Amino acid sequence: MRRLLIIALFLEAGFVLVIVPWSPFWDRNYFATAVPVLHSIISNNFVRGAVSGLGLVNIATGIADLVSLFMTKKVDPSLATVAPPTPDKE
Repeated sequence: MRRLLIIALFLEAGFVLVIVPWSPFWDRNYFATAVPVLHSIISNNFVRGAVSGLGLVNIATGIADLVSLFMTKKVDPSLATVAPPTPDKE
């Protein structure tokens, strides 16, 4: 259950980081209007692309973790037995 929440966090943060830099919300940021130098930095398309790239990394991490979660086999502990080591015969 906890692992699914972490996967959801990765995916949600990834989608937000991919979409928000290209939305009007990014330009109407309070800190960008208060500090003009900051506005010139965050309105740069390279910065927007870098933030979106981080979002894509988050999405890829979430998907990879989700795939590994579904691909792992569940072993019933009652069926698992440990065989004693057999001596090597030469």
